[in-house]
Amino acid sequence: MTLLDRPVERESFSTTVQRLSSAQKGAQGAPAYSRFVNRPLGRVLAALAYRAGLTPNAVTAVSAVCTAAGIALLALGRPTAGTGVGVAVLLVLGYALDSADGQVARLRGGGSPSGEWLDHMVDAVKASSLHLAVLIGWYRADVVDDAWLLVPLGFCVVDAVTYFATMLNEALRAQHGARTRAMPTAERASIARSFLTLPTDYGLLACLFVLYGAPALFVPAYTALFLAAAGFLALASFRWFREMGRLQR
Repeated sequence: MTLLDRPVERESFSTTVQRLSSAQKGAQGAPAYSRFVNRPLGRVLAALAYRAGLTPNAVTAVSAVCTAAGIALLALGRPTAGTGVGVAVLLVLGYALDSADGQVARLRGGGSPSGEWLDHMVDAVKASSLHLAVLIGWYRADVVDDAWLLVPLGFCVVDAVTYFATMLNEALRAQHGARTRAMPTAERASIARSFLTLPTDYGLLACLFVLYGAPALFVPAYTALFLAAAGFLALASFRWFREMGRLQR
């Protein structure tokens, strides 16, 4: 796996960013943080990586290292203000780089099946291990009653199932010739919808860890996001099931 190519010098940084912006893979249906913060931030990081000669797989690897460092700090560090800020910064950076790897691939003419596989595998590990790290951190620091340990366990299940369902939906749509999320569309999702789905946004969860050093604030906020994610999965599952039934016809 090649991680570094010859640095790109044929266009300015601003031109690269503009080219990414004009050819941006649609994120209109994404929650607000992913749509209005993570995509633009990932665009800047993608332009920097592209001009430095980094391949998409290299960007994915850096994203994985940042996220893994944040998760390790969450599990092994004390719940202090410094730990919370460090975890939030690492997770936010990892998430932005997760957006950047696909954008680098588009700048280079398209991604590869192996690159897509690697990206999804990193995302799958992140979806479960982050909440297990919260569980370990709470248990080691003894900052919550034992009953609260069920919250990160439940969040782990919800995120893992949601991620699996999202990938399965795309695979079944493609298998039956239906439109997938990767296909271009002229439809533009409303800003209101993006903000309504904000509680399910991984980016919001990453930012929430700035409160990790204040359990009286973090625990109820984290629990609220868990309930929102669980509610979204329950409602979406009914819609997805009906959609899969229509694919048979």
